[in-house]
Amino acid sequence: MPELTASLAPGASDAAHKPSFYLETEHHPENGTLLGFWLYLMSDCLVFACLFAAYGVLGRNYAAGPSGVDLFDLPLVALNTALLLLSSITYGFAVLEMQRDRQGATLGWLALTGLLGAGFIGIELYEFAHFIHEGAGPQRSAFLTSFFALVGTHGLHVSFGIIWLVTMMFQVARHGLIAANRRRLMCLSMFWHFLDVVWIGVFTFVYLMGVLP
Repeated sequence: MPELTASLAPGASDAAHKPSFYLETEHHPENGTLLGFWLYLMSDCLVFACLFAAYGVLGRNYAAGPSGVDLFDLPLVALNTALLLLSSITYGFAVLEMQRDRQGATLGWLALTGLLGAGFIGIELYEFAHFIHEGAGPQRSAFLTSFFALVGTHGLHVSFGIIWLVTMMFQVARHGLIAANRRRLMCLSMFWHFLDVVWIGVFTFVYLMGVLP
């Protein structure tokens, strides 16, 4: 191995010590994170499409139990919908402040968004607890099974979004509006608005159509 010995000699230059696969500049695509996140959202669309399809097939199978007319409280659901839609607006203001490089204002709007999301989850948990207390748990009928699966999965996504949002607030407070945090906030923005769109479908397809006789 004479060539290798020569390259590792004490007087060899720095270039000779670098492996042949070493790159001075990063080759990762600039928009690779956003593209990957779009792919994730598309897979999430398939998950919710399956849940909507299951509800469409099973949503009228009450098994002599309560139906949506008996259970749904539209004013309460409308309030919950308003909270989530308003949180989408407040997140939009957070993105605007981020683009203006105003860290304090960005954190303020993110905090308000998280509070609105927490209010949404609180009302949803109250609704679930009320249904179960009335004997309308997910095991009662196919209608309730598909209802809890669809609405519960959306609620889990919102809960994960709140955890992500709080994590990003700590990251921004510690490191500022650096490029990595801006990219992560944009990914969270897409996720949050995606959940709003899904909820509009839930509100229309499940709740509004559910109270029709």
